[in-house]
Amino acid sequence: MKVSEFRRAVDDEFGAAQGRVLVRDLVVDDLGGRTAEEAVAAGVPVGEVWLALCRANDVPPERRHGRGRPAPVR
Repeated sequence: MKVSEFRRAVDDEFGAAQGRVLVRDLVVDDLGGRTAEEAVAAGVPVGEVWLALCRANDVPPERRHGRGRPAPVR
């Protein structure tokens, strides 16, 4: 996942304003007690940050690949 895809997924799932707040302010245990913004800056893969943010906000598993996007074929 690219940073631009992460931003789009956050906006799609949480809305632009709420998404910015979550990324900037929500401390996520799965990210080592960092915010999503801090984790990305520290070099944590963006896809891992996205999934941690989803888990922390109870996003259903079927939407963790990005809201409105088809699930990846496995």
